[in-house]
Amino acid sequence: MLGGLTRPCSYGLRPDLEIIAWEVKSNSRVLDVGCGDGALMQVLKEDRSCDARGLELDPHNVALCVGKGLSVMQGDADADLADYPDASFDYAILSQTLQTTKRPDQVLDELLRVGRKAFVSFPNFAHWKVRASLLWNGRMPVTRLLPIAWYETPNIHHVTVRDFRALVAEKNLRVEGEWFLSGDKHIGPAAAAWRAEHAVFLLSR
Repeated sequence: MLGGLTRPCSYGLRPDLEIIAWEVKSNSRVLDVGCGDGALMQVLKEDRSCDARGLELDPHNVALCVGKGLSVMQGDADADLADYPDASFDYAILSQTLQTTKRPDQVLDELLRVGRKAFVSFPNFAHWKVRASLLWNGRMPVTRLLPIAWYETPNIHHVTVRDFRALVAEKNLRVEGEWFLSGDKHIGPAAAAWRAEHAVFLLSR
């Protein structure tokens, strides 16, 4: 686990992706689900010598990835993971996408079917700023990390660290690593349920 370890350099990625980039072993086969503009894939391919593939719903992002020479298919995490064979990747990655899927529990099953291990990162909707906004304002919060109003946000499942831990336990999955972020800084697991804005988990069966 990353903990307080200082890395020799930064890839300039979003903090949760930075963690994943450092933890993926070199020369691995990787599927990045909801890969966005391919920033993580590019690092894994060029710096970690990985065979990195992507699945992305937004056609604009798919075009950006292809323009970078990345192997990306347009597809939906809820439906299209079923097209991949069992254990076809060393890692399946789902970053900041779980809360946008229709059935996160089924997507998690699929991640650990196609990948031997899975990285999952998500915003913690029980962070103290979210709680305070609901308590004092009675409104769904708009913050730096959750910048979109409730009526247009793609987030349809408001998952918390405790919710995710409960789902992992229900499915008898193994937690091989966990990292928590407050802003862009790493924090320990103590009181992460309300202190962490984002969480990253490495899972296996």
